[in-house]
Amino acid sequence: MHNCKLITDITILSGGKTLLVKYKDGNKYDHQKGWFLPDDQLINYEDPDESAKRILKEQLRITNCDVKISFVESFQGNDKSWHIIFHYKAEFENDPEIIISGDLESCEWFDLNELPDKKEIAHHGWAFYTIQEITGN
Repeated sequence: MHNCKLITDITILSGGKTLLVKYKDGNKYDHQKGWFLPDDQLINYEDPDESAKRILKEQLRITNCDVKISFVESFQGNDKSWHIIFHYKAEFENDPEIIISGDLESCEWFDLNELPDKKEIAHHGWAFYTIQEITGN
């Protein structure tokens, strides 16, 4: 029997840009390095909507914002566990004030038309494809 991982990520959009993060501990993220959308596994019995708000608050100190589910995908990961990913988006008229948590190495805004090369994005460019799906770019 294989494990199941429930994961939420958030595409944060502001003025034609999106925010990507780098985590300090790649071991917590399938031993991956590079740019990620802010994400985390759901806590036991946590509603995916609440997990999106928690991730924004814990990792970036963003509160009081609307998050909307965009789509859900599932696949078997390299570790043979089943992954179910809840992809959310949060849109802002102006860049929100951000204070990064101790889990983050850095964060950076990228123009939607000038995202990092897929080789610089964790999981073989996964965030790139998620952003494309959510924005239609």
